[in-house]
Amino acid sequence: MDRTRPVLAVFAAAALAVSGITALSSAARAADADLAKNGGFEAGLDSWACSANSGTAVKSPVHGGSSALQATPAGNDYAQCAQTVTVQPNSQYSLAGYVRGSYVYLGASGTGTTDVSTWTQSAPDWQQLTTSFRTGPSTTKVTIYTHGWYATGAYYADDISLTGPAGTVGQPPATPTGLTEGTVTSSSVALSWSAVSGATSYAIYRDGVKVQTASGTSATVSGLSAATSYSFQVTAVNDAGESAKSTAVTAKTSTGSGPSTGLPTHALVGYLHASFANGSGYTRLADVPDSWDVIDLAFGEPTSATSGDIRFNRCPVSECANVESDADFKAAIKAKQAAGKKVLISIGGANGQVQLTTTAARDTFVSSVSNIIDTYGLDGLDVDFEGHSLSLDASDTNFKSPTTPVVVNLISALKTLKAKYGSKFVLSMAPETFFVQMGYQFYGTGKFGGQDPRCGAYLPVIYALRDDLTLLHVQDYNSGPIMGLDNQYHTMGGADFHIAMTDMLLTGFPVAGDTTNMFPALRPDQIAIGMPASVNAGNGYVAPAEVTKTLDCLTKKVSCGSYATHGTWPTLRGLMTWSINWDRYSNGEFQKTFDGYFG
Repeated sequence: MDRTRPVLAVFAAAALAVSGITALSSAARAADADLAKNGGFEAGLDSWACSANSGTAVKSPVHGGSSALQATPAGNDYAQCAQTVTVQPNSQYSLAGYVRGSYVYLGASGTGTTDVSTWTQSAPDWQQLTTSFRTGPSTTKVTIYTHGWYATGAYYADDISLTGPAGTVGQPPATPTGLTEGTVTSSSVALSWSAVSGATSYAIYRDGVKVQTASGTSATVSGLSAATSYSFQVTAVNDAGESAKSTAVTAKTSTGSGPSTGLPTHALVGYLHASFANGSGYTRLADVPDSWDVIDLAFGEPTSATSGDIRFNRCPVSECANVESDADFKAAIKAKQAAGKKVLISIGGANGQVQLTTTAARDTFVSSVSNIIDTYGLDGLDVDFEGHSLSLDASDTNFKSPTTPVVVNLISALKTLKAKYGSKFVLSMAPETFFVQMGYQFYGTGKFGGQDPRCGAYLPVIYALRDDLTLLHVQDYNSGPIMGLDNQYHTMGGADFHIAMTDMLLTGFPVAGDTTNMFPALRPDQIAIGMPASVNAGNGYVAPAEVTKTLDCLTKKVSCGSYATHGTWPTLRGLMTWSINWDRYSNGEFQKTFDGYFG
């Protein structure tokens, strides 16, 4: 009997069966796709959201392509960057990515079964992390993420993929309508538009380039040049994608001239030790060189921290042997004013803690400061609150609507003084970086508590007085490292620190990393950069060459170094220093640098 044919038939049937299985397997694999959007970060952080604004796209190091993610943990934040992906229920998915750095995590949450993560303690070079999960019976979305760990350095991630069957994502939303401009300043334009059904966010375009996103139906685009026209459009976004761009709206920024204060286009501001002496010696007001346009008399101090009662006691002869008489001091003030200079009383300083905890203290502050101004015929007030003068209550989370008494009462007092003396009243502020730029990362005690309540505490004051504020000169000295808008930490000692800190004020920034809560840019004529006059005056001294680099970058966009500014501001008001006394002690180096640059 010939058994060959039946055997061959069996093998043929088996082969067909295997072929069918292979075909089905290939079809199943073909149905899988990489669902992670922009996993190589070639489009920057598009599709990714990083906590506390901790992430940025960098060109080196990279694993593949031309970009990668760099994210830096800071304080109570471990720099998580995440995106939400549409998936199918009861389906298997593989998550993979390349990382480098110390303590880097890759994971997925919201799986409907068991959330997964994988990590490496140390990856000096690119290392692949992989994990997998199965979705639950009703799961349609999962969040994939990567993060570092507390108090560790920056980590990097690249080529992140989520492989599995694609979920049903529906259709992109309709195109937004009703785009209109709102408040326009010399450096910003407010926009609003009508809500779109099904949109989860909106993208704002300036001259065809996406510049920011918003969760609501309004946004303020900052960092613009004065007297310049811009075209704006907006799109609606959901999981399915992005709508077409709206009809364009053109807006022109204002000239940025601001209220008339009698200051020169570029001003030199200095503090004069008027109530005390130290190693720099006492300088009579009449002996202050003509280069100084604004002279802040240091300091008016409270009788107690919470009294609101400010007193200005001139330096006694026992401490300042060459101090002038009250009559000569007042005559010198008039002479300076006749020469076009402004003389202010500066309140606070390192030793003068001022806490207006009650409305009674507020009213006393107004009357006592008014008395000083009237007695000496001064041009205005400088607010130099340091230390513990300003801090935020735990429940006070919105800088645009503060509730903390010491903040609310200070704002009220300053508005009262401005209204009393009129438009020519000069109001300046000299906060430390901790109270202003640190607000980019942290604000008050934070959402989960535990942060320093003073962090960013000047922001509500500056914001409330932004139309009345003549000068803001943040003390870019005696400061720790501060994160700039490039999400890198900047430290004192060179032009880079001053450029990054000033760019934040002129561009605006999201408070505590919340892009829906922007601290708006100030006018360049409101900004003077605070620097120590000499190595004796404070930490953070920079040599004249670095001062020149700072001014070149901000006013001409040259000599900028590694930091990329968000604009060019030729009308930047100028420089402030602590102090006139220390500069005189150092043969006028700071004054000569300013004069040599601005003429």
